[in-house]
Amino acid sequence: MSLMAYYPQIKWLHVHAVMCSGLLFALRCGAALLGARWPQHAIARYGSYLIDTTLLAAGLTLFTILPGGVFANGWLTIKLMLVVVYVVLGVLAMRPKRTRTTRFVFYLAALATFACIYGIARMHNPLGWLLLLPR
Repeated sequence: MSLMAYYPQIKWLHVHAVMCSGLLFALRCGAALLGARWPQHAIARYGSYLIDTTLLAAGLTLFTILPGGVFANGWLTIKLMLVVVYVVLGVLAMRPKRTRTTRFVFYLAALATFACIYGIARMHNPLGWLLLLPR
């Protein structure tokens, strides 16, 4: 039996990991920027790592089981690359040694990247939300 038989379950896991990742990041980083301590607690940190790892693993699995790979699913390639960017920006935004302004800029950049990823996923096109602009 090929992995394609599990496509619905893997996609379900991926979609839910996306929602959890975005929500937890927005809450954790927003609270950290306001001076809360709970975002640095081990449960919040490792939960975030677990969710993001699940998100990336499910995305990579979907990428590998879809026919055509990179050339047939260019939108998926861009989306997966942006997931890596999102995670890196999120890590940089959560580093307590940086200034609050620098962390805020990384926070906004991560949220904007997340919005781009979501747009690309919804539109199944590398242009994402740009497709909605009048021509």
